[in-house]
Formats: sequence, structure tokens, C-alpha cells
Amino acid sequence: MLHFKAIGKIMGALLFLLGSLMLPAAAISWIYGEDSSPILISAAISLLIGLILFFSFSKQDQLIRKREGYLIVALSWILMTGFGMIPFIISEEVTTTADALFETVSGLTTTGATILTDIEAMPKGLLFWRSMTHWIGGLGIIVLTVAIFPLLGIGGIELFVAESPGPTSDKVHPRISETAKRLWYIYVGLTVICTLLFWAGGMTFFDAINHSFATMATGGFSTKNSSLAFYDSAYIEYVAVIFMFLAGTNFTLLYFGAVGKFNRIFKNDEFKTYSIGLLVISILIAVPIYMHSDIGVELAFRKSLFQVVSVVTTTGFITDDYTQYGSGVTFVFFMLLFLGGCAGSTSGGIKFIRHTVFLKNSWLEFKRIVHPRAIVPLIINGERVTGRIINNIMNFLLIYLMTFVVGSLIISMLGYDLATSLGAVATCLDNAGPAIGKVGPVDNFAFFSSEAKVVLSFIMLLGRLELFTILILFTPFFWRAN
Repeated sequence: MLHFKAIGKIMGALLFLLGSLMLPAAAISWIYGEDSSPILISAAISLLIGLILFFSFSKQDQLIRKREGYLIVALSWILMTGFGMIPFIISEEVTTTADALFETVSGLTTTGATILTDIEAMPKGLLFWRSMTHWIGGLGIIVLTVAIFPLLGIGGIELFVAESPGPTSDKVHPRISETAKRLWYIYVGLTVICTLLFWAGGMTFFDAINHSFATMATGGFSTKNSSLAFYDSAYIEYVAVIFMFLAGTNFTLLYFGAVGKFNRIFKNDEFKTYSIGLLVISILIAVPIYMHSDIGVELAFRKSLFQVVSVVTTTGFITDDYTQYGSGVTFVFFMLLFLGGCAGSTSGGIKFIRHTVFLKNSWLEFKRIVHPRAIVPLIINGERVTGRIINNIMNFLLIYLMTFVVGSLIISMLGYDLATSLGAVATCLDNAGPAIGKVGPVDNFAFFSSEAKVVLSFIMLLGRLELFTILILFTPFFWRAN
């Protein structure tokens, strides 16, 4: 039987934390002389309901098992979306509920797809909250909450397992709360450094902190209509590339780097595939860019590197329209939507570790066919990968493909052309932002119907929580389990 009272207390803590995180956005509105009441009212609603839930169940047994963990994570993202969209609705800056839903889900899942047609006309308080949803969803509000749950008498390991994306078992500390704290220290520290570097490059402090939120969360929301292309700055683009790359790296490896254990980084198979893959793809894409435009080698490489890192890490910042370099380049960028960054990063997507396991296992299968009696283990990071993990990854890839196909079919049946349907579903499932068709790098999602926006919002949630966390709730045995 599910422990619903324990779930209620945790939902209260999460809503209280969400409401607290709205207050800086209200302060931004006040600083710029805007009406801060929409955000303040939204914060008050979240804080009040959070407190009521928390203290209503404060004396309940806080045993959290794996089932409760999955349900809490799924419900928390639904609640964060519902309460996170209130500022957009009260301010009337977003005209429909479907638009507010899409924009909020896109922010929290760090997708970065937007329905806004004139971003620069939006109030700065709302823009800050919009960027804050990225930052909250980046490493995961659940991971942050796990760090403080011991103070509330709540265990958090099942929440950490259910919310943390990617098949990785690396830990920086035996206690899960300490692991969560240290990962958040890195997240906050890199955000501060990124902000200062953007500011030093000519951005206003407001723009710098908004873009650093989007960069470290691999989200892509910008305060400018033309994204980072607005600044036309090599310095800003290279800073963004570095921090997008770091944000797409397993944060456990970043911790090992921070404490000087660099050998743990360079021996990691996923990191080697991730870093070498980004460099090789960027060089290959730079060739057609150089051939199709009258620019120098450095600029061609920078355009390629920026767009490749942005798409692969699922950040979604844009400085160039990659669809103008021919169908071949466009197709390559579409395929890049299915890569994703490293497991344990803020990136979305399938993740490099799954691709690595799949490709290595497929290659070894040829050897097993030739030598059927031989024991041919799959080795990743010097350790043997169990059959259960391989089976889990194969199942994930199959369900991911099925979700992409079914989602594309639904969107196309709602009246959209094939390229747009494929691009929209791929980028929402990958939590990337730009795609192909009418949702290319210089387009937005405003033209979709309300029904399509709801479907795409659900697909973004599926992608952010890596399918199983949401889909398991639709299985009868989840609810019948003891």
C-alpha cells in the first residue's frame, strides 16, 4: 500500500521551496519598477498550500520506498508545472492556459522551446522566473530537496534514484544527502562563474544571470529574440560552449575534477566518447559551413562547434541557422537530437552511456556469433556490464523509439506536416529546443494548436524523467504492488 500521507508531506515541502524560489523574481519586478503582484500572489499561493500540506502530515511515518519515490517525482513535476505557470496566467502576458503550460513545462524540463513571439517585450520579472524554471529543473529540485530532507526527518534516496537521469551509479559520498549537497555546490558555483564571465563579456548583469541559468541547466531560454546571436561576440560564444560542455558532463566527474581526481575523468568511457564525439562532429560540420558561406576557417568552426555543442547537450542556444547549409547538414542536426549529454548531467536525451553500451554490445554480438561458446563480457569503465543493465538500456531505446513514433503520428494527425511533426516530437522528447521543419532554430512553437501544445508538454515531461518514471504509473502492477 502506498504511503500517501508521507507523499503529502513531501509535496508540501516541494511547494514551499518552489514558492520561495519565486521571490527573487518578484524582487526583480520591483527593482525594474514593474508590477510584482502576479509573482507575489503566485509565491503566496505556493507557500501557503505547501505549509498546509507539510504540517498536516508532519507527524506521519516518513518511510519512502521505491514506489513512493517514483510517484513523488512524477507528482512533483506535475505540481511544479501547475503552480509554476500561475505567474504567466495572472500577469496575462501569456494568453491561454495551454501556452502557459507549454512555456512552464519547457522551462522546468530545460527544453527551451517557446511560444513567445517577442521575448524582449516581456516584463523582466517574468523573464527571470522563466529562466529560474530552467535552473530549478536543471539538476532537479528533487536533488536539492534531498539535500535538505534530513533536516525535515525525511529519507531521500528513492527520490534521488527516481529523479536523477541516466544509468549511472557513481557517488561522491556514501550518504545520498551529502552527494546531493555537493552536486548542488558545483551547480551553484559554476552558475556564479558563468554569470561573471558573461557579465565581463558585455552582457548586462540581468542578461548574464539569465543566460547562465539557461546554460548550466542546458535549457536555452534567452532574454533576446535572436538568442546569443544578438551579441555577435566570439568571447560570449566560447564561454557558452565551455559551460554547455561542462553542464552536459556527469556532475560526479565534475566533482572528481574539483577535488583533483582527474584520472577518474579521463578513464571514463562515456566522457571520452562525449568529448571526442563533439569535437569530431564539429569539425565535420564546419566543412560544409565553410563551403556554403564566405567566412573564414575560425568562424566556420565556431559556428559549427557552438551549434553542435548546443544541440547535443540539449541546451538549445542558437547563433546560426543550420538549416541554411543544405539538407545534409539539417539531417545531421536532426540526428544529433537523439544523442544527449552524459548521464548524471543536466542534459536531456538518450545519453552517451546508453549509445556506448548499445554500440559496444552490438559489436561484441558479432564475436559471440562466431564463437558461440565463448564468454564475451561487455566492459565499461573497467567493469563488467551485467545483462540486466544491458536489457534495461535496450528496453529504454525501444520505448524511446516507440514514444517518438507515436508522438510524431499524433502531432501529424493534428494537421502538421511530417518534417515539423518529427522535429517537434524529437526536440521535445530530447528536451533540446530547436529542430527541423517549422520548428527550426529561428522558429518557435506559437503556431501549434492548444491540443498539440498539451501533447508536446507531456512528451517533454516523459523525456525529462526518462520515460520509465512517468510510464510506470500507467501500469496496473504499480498500483497493485505490496
